[in-house]
Amino acid sequence: MGQTAAVGAFLWITVVSLAAWCWMLFGQGFFWRTDVRLPRRREPDEWPSVCVVVPARDEAAVLPFSLPSLLAQDYPGRAEVFLVDDGSTDGTGELARELSRRHGGLPLTVGTPGEPPTGWTGKLWAVRHGIGLARARDPEYLLLTDADIAHAPDSLRALVAAARTGDYDVVSQMARLRVASMWERLVVPAFVYFFAQLYPFRWIGRRGARTAAAAGGCVLLRAGMAQQARVPESIRHAVIDDVALARVVKGAGGHVWLGLADRVDSVRPYPRLGDLWRMVSRSAYAQLRHNPLLLLGTVAGLALVYLVPPAAVVVGAAGGSAATALAGASAWAVMAGTYVPMLRYYRQPWWLAPLLPFTASLYLLMTVDSAVQHHRGRGAAWKGRTYARPDAVPDEG
Repeated sequence: MGQTAAVGAFLWITVVSLAAWCWMLFGQGFFWRTDVRLPRRREPDEWPSVCVVVPARDEAAVLPFSLPSLLAQDYPGRAEVFLVDDGSTDGTGELARELSRRHGGLPLTVGTPGEPPTGWTGKLWAVRHGIGLARARDPEYLLLTDADIAHAPDSLRALVAAARTGDYDVVSQMARLRVASMWERLVVPAFVYFFAQLYPFRWIGRRGARTAAAAGGCVLLRAGMAQQARVPESIRHAVIDDVALARVVKGAGGHVWLGLADRVDSVRPYPRLGDLWRMVSRSAYAQLRHNPLLLLGTVAGLALVYLVPPAAVVVGAAGGSAATALAGASAWAVMAGTYVPMLRYYRQPWWLAPLLPFTASLYLLMTVDSAVQHHRGRGAAWKGRTYARPDAVPDEG
């Protein structure tokens, strides 16, 4: 009798999970579709000037695969690259100069900002220094891009044309991350899938919509809006700086667009689970505003949406409840079906889709670990530099 009641209770939990998936299928901005790419654009009569800002700390391993692609941009207007060597110990700055001498292309300036003052997190101090150098050139646009991002020759041209055509203050592309190792195949497409679920790209591009996000590896920002929104000073505490940037731009009345990239790629490898774990856990709890109640709600939500469906199939089969098994299988099928487009975007086989509950369980554990590290007093980190916890940083005005 008790077992029957337990199976019946689990049936209702599974029905809630299935209902959640049916709602997300149609009501969450069609987040699972991968057709949000650079919007239609036309080339301007006069090409505006652009300064490219690249924060770099100990990036000698990836610069040979990324920096030449920036220097080789086929851009009809005036463009210049500013690489900020943020305290590197591996010769990043000198390597950048050598690559510029070897490959030519756009002019390159290498700057060094010095140690960041209290209150600046992540790479934002380096970004501030780069923007300061760029302002002497009075550019109309700033391209903020990471040192591990390789751009197709027409990338800058397409970004600027899209910004001009759509009157966007921010045009951001989520670079295609590397998927070569087993763990990258399991975790990386899901990372982008979960991000799109939190920040549906279609909602971000709507004027007046509250949803705001960007992808820090590739952000074209109108320089006038950067001054108006006080970027990066206004977000200097932010661990998730790209989302924070989009929010302050929208808050200042700006128009933001974010989509998937076709020819902008990250060259940074994450071959082991530990590499990916650190990438996610570094900012997962910050995404929840370091709130224990939000953490509990997130854990419960992940379990309900991603873990209940396969568990229901097992419980239903073992308990003789066809309804429970059917509801669980239906929710699992919807889940897997929404994941297939992202797997196709990453050129991965469809049979990885049913493994999404396993990957979600890893993300659940990463999020919990992020909270544990935070409450142990370990602050945010960028390339080996650890910062004070955000809730311990004083406001410097």
